[in-house]
Amino acid sequence: MPFSALGLIDHLRKALAEEGYSSPTPIQAEAVPVILEGNDLLACAQTGTGKTAAFALPVLQRLHQSRLHGEKRKIRCLVLTPTRELAIQIGESFTAYGRHTGLTNTVIFGGVNQNPQTARLIRGVDILVATPGRLLDLIGQGHLHLRDIEYFVLDEADRMLDMGFIHDIKRVLAALPKKRQSLFFSATMPPEIVRLSAAILHKPKEISVTPISSTVEIINQQILFVDRDNKNSLLAHLLQDRKIESALVFTRTKHGADKVARFLVRNNIAAEAIHGNKSQNARQRALGNFKTRQTRVLVATDIAARGIDIDELEYVINIDLPNIPETYVHRIGRTGRAGNRGAAYSFCNAEEKEFLRDIEKLIARKIPVIENHPFPMVNFEAEKPKPAPSKKGNVGHQEPKPKQPQTHKPTDPGSKRSGRNRRFFGK
Repeated sequence: MPFSALGLIDHLRKALAEEGYSSPTPIQAEAVPVILEGNDLLACAQTGTGKTAAFALPVLQRLHQSRLHGEKRKIRCLVLTPTRELAIQIGESFTAYGRHTGLTNTVIFGGVNQNPQTARLIRGVDILVATPGRLLDLIGQGHLHLRDIEYFVLDEADRMLDMGFIHDIKRVLAALPKKRQSLFFSATMPPEIVRLSAAILHKPKEISVTPISSTVEIINQQILFVDRDNKNSLLAHLLQDRKIESALVFTRTKHGADKVARFLVRNNIAAEAIHGNKSQNARQRALGNFKTRQTRVLVATDIAARGIDIDELEYVINIDLPNIPETYVHRIGRTGRAGNRGAAYSFCNAEEKEFLRDIEKLIARKIPVIENHPFPMVNFEAEKPKPAPSKKGNVGHQEPKPKQPQTHKPTDPGSKRSGRNRRFFGK
């Protein structure tokens, strides 16, 4: 099916041809006509399937067709997204697809000086791509308002809730006009998102181009059982294989990302860490070095990795298993894109076994285990919590307990999932 079959105007088809796109992806083929008809939309599609173009193209067309010439530009479309990197990429997509429409866009996010962003807003833009924190800051300072919004896009909706943005989202929604077209796009569709969408979207059309939370079949997924203290050594061992020309490594925490990157550098493996505590310039530089293969390994947290879009990335390594199974789907979705091969190695220690069970239940398949490696698991039982200290005044005789060897606590106990969303939805 060509893009012309979707009813796109010449300006957009010309831009798509210049970008080298000849036919729409499944999510684009289904979503574009729905949005052009003016419907609210709840869409689920795997990461890397073209969700950005699925909402950017029809929004650009509708804005272009209703553009009022001679007036100062008003913000008529708001795209809300969880991370700086993803916001930048969405802004670049709007610029590329809309180059012949005369429409303008800008991106605002925290962690950088706000003055260039506010100066751009003063000149006027049609489309605003924003992260929640900086958006609310600038609204509070009087630099912008959302009264003219006609199109509201919530991208990576599941991740927004997972990252704790629910209260920010509610504040943004309160500032939007009630009459608008709202579009939710997400790689997974947990029940919390379905309930939230029911409260916000108006008679939405629903699209799911892949089974909910399914993983790309082309990705070779494997598990390696290893004790926590040997994870870095096992990672270095895997990277001795020169077939792994580049790899995206996931850790659970920012501190863990820095620690892994330093370990790899000490072992003569070019690595950099990317996470929320890094400056925007440092994050963009690390990402640029990774894309150009100057850095072989990029170590990232889940939050920072959203927005990393590298078509030819072949290897993802989970040095820490996520305690939310949908996050695993997001992570391995970084590889196996655009029909390319992909491999996902995941390390699992005793404390993470229940996370693995949840992941396998979600994806409805057993992940093969690599047993022949130099750092097999020795400690098969998860650490038990220490008993509570006895109350003061208890003078009864107690047998002395033998001393136990000290062990490090897990960086993130995380054995129970956050109750944040359960509290919000009244579970």
